[in-house]
Amino acid sequence: MQPRVTAVLVARNGAEYLPRTLASIEAQLRRPDEVLVVDSGSTDASASLLAGTGSVITTPGRASFGGAVDHALRMGEPQQREDEWVWLLGHDNAPEPGALSALLGAVEVAPSVAIAGPKLMRWDDPTIIAAFGETVTTLGRSVQLVTDELDQAQYDVQSDYLAVAAGGMLVRRSVWTALGGFDPGLSSADAALDFSVRARLAGYRVVGVPAARVASAGPPEVFGRRSLSAGAQNRIRRFAQLHRRLVWAPLAAVPLHWLSLLPLAIARSIGHIVAKRPGSVPGELAAAIAAAFDGGVAPARRRIRHTRSLWPAIAPLRMSGAEVRERRAQERAAAVIAVSGLRERPGFFASGGGWMVLIAAVLGMIAFGRFVGVASLAGGGLAPLSSTVEGLWSTIGYGWHDIGGGFVGASDPFAAVLAVLGSLTFWAPSQSIVLLYLAALPLAALAAWWCAAAFSRRGWAPTFAAIAWAIAPPFLTSLAGGHLGAVIAHILLPTLVLALFRASRSWAMAGVAALLFAAVCASAPILAAPVVLLWFAWMVARPRAIPRLLGVPLLTVALALPLVIDQVQRGTVLALLAEPGVPVLREAPSGWQLALGSAGDQLAGWEQLLASLGLAPAMAPIVLIVLLAPLAVLALLALFLPGTVRSVPALAIAFLGFVTAVAATHIEVTLVGSQATPVWPGAALSLYWLGLIGGAVVALETLATRAAIPAWIAGAALLAVAAPLVVASASGSIAVRESSGRLLPAFVTAEASTRPDLGTLALSAQGDGGLAVDLHRGEGTTLNEQSTLAATDATADESELRLATLAGNLASRSGFDIAAELDDLQIGFVILTPAADSIEASATAQRAAESLDGNRLLTPVGDTAQGFLWAYEGLADGQAPTGPGPLETQWGTTVLIGQGVVLLVTILLAIPTERRRRVRTASTAKRRDSEASVAPADDGPPDDAAGDAIPSIESGERTEVTRDE
Repeated sequence: MQPRVTAVLVARNGAEYLPRTLASIEAQLRRPDEVLVVDSGSTDASASLLAGTGSVITTPGRASFGGAVDHALRMGEPQQREDEWVWLLGHDNAPEPGALSALLGAVEVAPSVAIAGPKLMRWDDPTIIAAFGETVTTLGRSVQLVTDELDQAQYDVQSDYLAVAAGGMLVRRSVWTALGGFDPGLSSADAALDFSVRARLAGYRVVGVPAARVASAGPPEVFGRRSLSAGAQNRIRRFAQLHRRLVWAPLAAVPLHWLSLLPLAIARSIGHIVAKRPGSVPGELAAAIAAAFDGGVAPARRRIRHTRSLWPAIAPLRMSGAEVRERRAQERAAAVIAVSGLRERPGFFASGGGWMVLIAAVLGMIAFGRFVGVASLAGGGLAPLSSTVEGLWSTIGYGWHDIGGGFVGASDPFAAVLAVLGSLTFWAPSQSIVLLYLAALPLAALAAWWCAAAFSRRGWAPTFAAIAWAIAPPFLTSLAGGHLGAVIAHILLPTLVLALFRASRSWAMAGVAALLFAAVCASAPILAAPVVLLWFAWMVARPRAIPRLLGVPLLTVALALPLVIDQVQRGTVLALLAEPGVPVLREAPSGWQLALGSAGDQLAGWEQLLASLGLAPAMAPIVLIVLLAPLAVLALLALFLPGTVRSVPALAIAFLGFVTAVAATHIEVTLVGSQATPVWPGAALSLYWLGLIGGAVVALETLATRAAIPAWIAGAALLAVAAPLVVASASGSIAVRESSGRLLPAFVTAEASTRPDLGTLALSAQGDGGLAVDLHRGEGTTLNEQSTLAATDATADESELRLATLAGNLASRSGFDIAAELDDLQIGFVILTPAADSIEASATAQRAAESLDGNRLLTPVGDTAQGFLWAYEGLADGQAPTGPGPLETQWGTTVLIGQGVVLLVTILLAIPTERRRRVRTASTAKRRDSEASVAPADDGPPDDAAGDAIPSIESGERTEVTRDE
């Protein structure tokens, strides 16, 4: 007598698949004796399609697949036969005609078999195995033994499995009833796995039947859904794993597993970030919380308690750690083989990139070689850093600032950049700035070459970009003026562009882009608006990459938010654009000077050079126009050559940079004494220069073999443009100079070494006849202690009025109690800095000096490099005015923790977790060289297969090795 078969077809929003599935059931060679059709809460046309099959069973609510099967069996024939089998099918499981016959044939010859599973094939490709056989690792993670492989009968020998999938499963009805069906706590993922394991523990066999083939449209998690994100799938699978862990574990281990749920979720979340799966983090945490309050664990444990002791019997069917590692290695190897379409890129040395970096290094040593061996740099916008790493990191976040009279407020984000930079030379933090000056030009050349090479197939374009970027007039002018933030932004801008480009396909590059984005905006706040605009435009151009690109500015927001809040509360929003560092008084260049790439008012040093040669300085604009003409022609030529569309973004960047530079000259928010000074436009001009070079790169790439002569002409002209600035830097006629690292006279520094809160009052005569006053503590106000909150504050608070009153009475004879004020403020020294070059300033300085000399409380110490010094020897013991540090207030602690968490997540995201090397010879280089257009280098396959090209030393045949992250 043939066994009875009851097919249970469960549908939920499966109208797209039901016609094929219903037809496949009707076409079976061995047709089921009964077909129970279940509609589990469909909202599409599934109900009408099922109505044609006869009576349709409707579940109360949206029951799970297992719940729908249970409901159907209860509603069906109550009498159970000894040899009755249940065939489980979903709306997206279309069996081949011989599927049921093959399944019955397998169970009839083996009475110990209680569950038989078919080979699930891809719905859209019947030659690909979607899933066949399941198991678990020794740690309990479910593993599909076969997924997405071409069916070549390679798995037709093995039959015994730990588990099989639910779709197409044939199960003895008596076993289904005895085991209670699928666990109600597992709505989709691992439900069939858990049921199969319980059947195994009850002494039954589970087999796979390769001859039975059933089409499947997707894993059980997506049953009844149109789509499901990777994060949601991870949540469902992780919850299923945790549920099984709590159900299968011995009773004594359950409390330990329960207590470990949240710590493990946090640790795994960090692992997801490192592995470039940040979208899985919310699901990971949600799964842990749901598992912690899972009410289905206790009933499930009761169902399995009688057979839990038989676990050793199924140990051979689990996957060992060695097998897991081997499987992962095979998957990585398959992924490497699958990657194709790698484009040819120029070699670093063979294309001349190495030579350009070397030339830039030589020019850098010519310009700044005199700084070799010096302790630190000062002058212009520069000052030494704190002498210890602890001092560097104590100035970040939100807390007390010992500037002027002192105040509590947010630190500049640039303080974090300086803390990182200074920590690189932790033994002498100021040495990092010296090393940066010595390496600035080659670093800029390398960054530009690397960026241009990603968009090029030939060597001339990136080679030209390297030298043009390294000797850019805005860059050299920023170096000469000590505008450290603009220097750092210039070096990082090409790398930021490249990272943003690749971030559309790589989570690692998104993390790198976030770090660079924050560093650029912190170093040059004037660039924040254009960089944000470029980021937004790239998201619009790559909508599918929005999940990766959306988080790029988060670190920037975290670092800047406290300062934004302070400036908004003060009503000085534009002050957020102020340049960090030592405030410097300067004249704003005109629009035509900015167009020529000159951030200062001396036209890149050409006016002084022509004057020294006996020529009219008025010729400088004409000379610069002639020398810059080749670069301008190349940039504009790109609009009229094939591939015009690729030059438009570059020239748009140039326009954006120029507009930003013009706007910077009209924003006067920083105060130097009583005078306002405009924002330094050098960083914005670097963006302008980047766009021009980008357009030139497109033109040179399109010119192909005809690019050599234009590249040589434009490169030589740019070297001539940079010559005056290089000569001025080499001769020492720039604002930046070597420094011993002392901010105050040696006498003051010696006293401050034992009294860090000792105050020094600095008086500076102004050109308008006034007197500027500043108060330094300890060894002086270092570069990392500077604050744009102080530099942009146009109002005088109580502490500043107090200092002004003290300075006024020191600079003139009065009956004011100076001693009491000096004692209260713990001021032990007064220094009068050299007067500005004006009659009014000289007269003011003379009057102040006479008054200070005539004050019996002050003892003249003598003239120093910083000015004339007086000492107050009668200083009484006391405590200087101070305030809370970054960790001494609730808001300060919150700021540091928030910034630290965002920074840690960003760093973890940026760390490469996997490296794959691909080797490709240039066998198709000749064919590609004949192409007249340039296309951006492909940034790799989706997700995290995108990597950085590592140029190799070419000898004969060109080979490229690409390292993937």
